[in-house]
Amino acid sequence: MSLRKKARTVLILFSLILTSGSMLRVLTGGAARRGIQGGMPSWSEGVGPCPAREREAGSEANVGRGKASQQITDSLGRKVVLPDKAEKVLSLQPEITRIVVALGAGERLVGVDYFILKNDHLFPIVFPEGRKLPAVSNTPEDMNFEMVMKLDPDIVFISPTELQMVDSLQSKMRRPVAALASMGSFDKLLQEIKLVGHMLGREERASELVDDFLSRIEAVRKSVSSVSPGKRPRVYLSFWGSLTRTPVTYEPVDSAGGINCAMGILPAYLGTIATVVSLEQIVIWQPDIFLVQGSYPPRERQVTVEDILLDKRFSSLPAIKNKKVFYTFGYWYWWDPAEVLTETLYLTRLFHPEVASPRSLETEGNEIFKKYYGIEDGFSLLCRVLDCGQWDAE
Repeated sequence: MSLRKKARTVLILFSLILTSGSMLRVLTGGAARRGIQGGMPSWSEGVGPCPAREREAGSEANVGRGKASQQITDSLGRKVVLPDKAEKVLSLQPEITRIVVALGAGERLVGVDYFILKNDHLFPIVFPEGRKLPAVSNTPEDMNFEMVMKLDPDIVFISPTELQMVDSLQSKMRRPVAALASMGSFDKLLQEIKLVGHMLGREERASELVDDFLSRIEAVRKSVSSVSPGKRPRVYLSFWGSLTRTPVTYEPVDSAGGINCAMGILPAYLGTIATVVSLEQIVIWQPDIFLVQGSYPPRERQVTVEDILLDKRFSSLPAIKNKKVFYTFGYWYWWDPAEVLTETLYLTRLFHPEVASPRSLETEGNEIFKKYYGIEDGFSLLCRVLDCGQWDAE
């Protein structure tokens, strides 16, 4: 074969490889987009983002430690066999930690992650006793495995964003390790509440919280149902201390009658719902409202409302022209059930004040926090820390 023919053959083969890869990306990308828009499947259905990963992460872990009642597929697509009852919970996932406390079972926590003790401004308000709990790491990368083994938990919960830590933990201990998060979905959050409630023997309390959550969200959705699609604002969310990092799904915006500009984009990697977009893309979207994560005290904010309003690169945006740039709570290492409910009420007031509840947001927020944590003025206390007075929440 001549050199020219050989080169031609190589080029043809290379083109076929590229074409196959492109087709695969199209097929898998479409499936992923459907998963984002339609909600992730129920854990009890036994499927997940990567169903081909068949190893059962918790089957051997439960040997000799009580009964295993159910198998779930966690947020990383891992099959995990959970114990029927859990007396000792190690929660390295703040969302789960908050749920345990809301269920009235904070005494079952034997340890927590570094974030909720060092950086969470809500946890000390809703569970002051939590300060005494041991933190098993200073960062996600330096887990104190010796301490984890000493705590001897019945179950370990961890965030799906800690991909390497999940497998590392599971390989070192004979206990189930479940990577769970709401992933921006109310349904997932409520599934977590029911799942943890069952494991802790707090099914009645879990049902009470789920019913309350659904009732309040349904009231919000009903209030905005009369708003025509053309009047629903396009919303860009600047989260995680970054101007260009945004969630591809955020149900509080949807329920409050807004449209998330990034909805349908693939997340950056498995275990997260975040993606990074260019400044040019934000301009192309022309958002009507620009939301900045405000779950930091003013001194800790890396992106501010003032900076965005003065940024000449965004001068053409309707949100800038109409001064529709606001803080919102956003994720604080996933959600807190009481906080995200209150946030949805807040966003309804921002998007559609004409149909929103006329009641004071602070009053409603305090009612919600009392319902979930049994504390007085919980929302007011949080707002003082975060300086919510500048948010124009009313």
